[in-house]
Amino acid sequence: MKFSSLEFMQSKTAFKVKKLAIITAVGLSVMAGTAQAETILKWAHVYEVGSPYHEAAIWAGKEMEKRTEGRVTIKTFPSSSLGKELELNEGLDFGSVDIIYTGDIFAGRSYGPMSISSFPFVIRDFEHWKTYRDSSLYNEIKTGYENKTNHSVTGFTYYGARHVTSNKAVNSPAEMKGMKIRVPNAPMYLMFPKAVGANASPLAFSEVYLALQQGLVDAQENPLPTIKFKKFYEVQKFINLTGHMTNSLVTVVAGLAKSKLSEGDFETLAAVTTEAAARASSEINQAEQNLAAWFEKQGLIVNKVDKAPFISALKPQLESDDQPFTKEQLARLLAL
Repeated sequence: MKFSSLEFMQSKTAFKVKKLAIITAVGLSVMAGTAQAETILKWAHVYEVGSPYHEAAIWAGKEMEKRTEGRVTIKTFPSSSLGKELELNEGLDFGSVDIIYTGDIFAGRSYGPMSISSFPFVIRDFEHWKTYRDSSLYNEIKTGYENKTNHSVTGFTYYGARHVTSNKAVNSPAEMKGMKIRVPNAPMYLMFPKAVGANASPLAFSEVYLALQQGLVDAQENPLPTIKFKKFYEVQKFINLTGHMTNSLVTVVAGLAKSKLSEGDFETLAAVTTEAAARASSEINQAEQNLAAWFEKQGLIVNKVDKAPFISALKPQLESDDQPFTKEQLARLLAL
């Protein structure tokens, strides 16, 4: 069969069009496959932009994208933009968040022993905190939380030791009797003022500065970095280094988020978030070491406190039978 020149050219053009259509379809298919392969995880928390916790999360996001060659990316939502802490914990179950920072006290609402290290005078110092973080006891407690919730704990971050600021020196429990002190509105934070005879005032965090300035409360308690960031030192004269509580944050990955990832990519996520927690912890600890001198330069009196009488005052509450952890767990932690 013979073709005319015109028929030949039309046939050749049709072939090119068909070939181009096939190439385009293949390309779109590849692009679609790539898009489907990329997983975006939402990491939400209540801390400000610029805080060590947020900066560590940003670092983790960049590392995750790099180490998975773009298969997994993390978008971070700071400053309660996806909800307050209780809402973020609930969001783990519903898929509204994939990763969160939450206080170990909040994690303790789901599994009581998770809050053990935040109880008064349980953690002695940063080195003791690190020993607990790396201990079999912490691993057992973390596993208990994971079994109870179906979520994974992949990071444990040092938040800092809490100290009392006031307009007078505090050297003994007797000197706190009748003192109006602001504490967070949670039962655990009431243990310390109750033991020393102070009057606890659970004001909202946003109201603390004005309450101190106007004399509505006499004192408050927070870690040194928080005291600086919230400028409480402007309306108080003494920083009393009671170190009566040490708080921590846990990084929690939702069970639903874990199901989106391959085993290898989840292991990478666990490693990256563990490293991020260590980075933030080191930064907070370093800040604590430097801030006492900084506060003194601002004209405050940094008062070193003998903790022994305060520890004795708290002991009956700490050893009561109605705590969310066992006496055996407490004994193991204190013995570390």
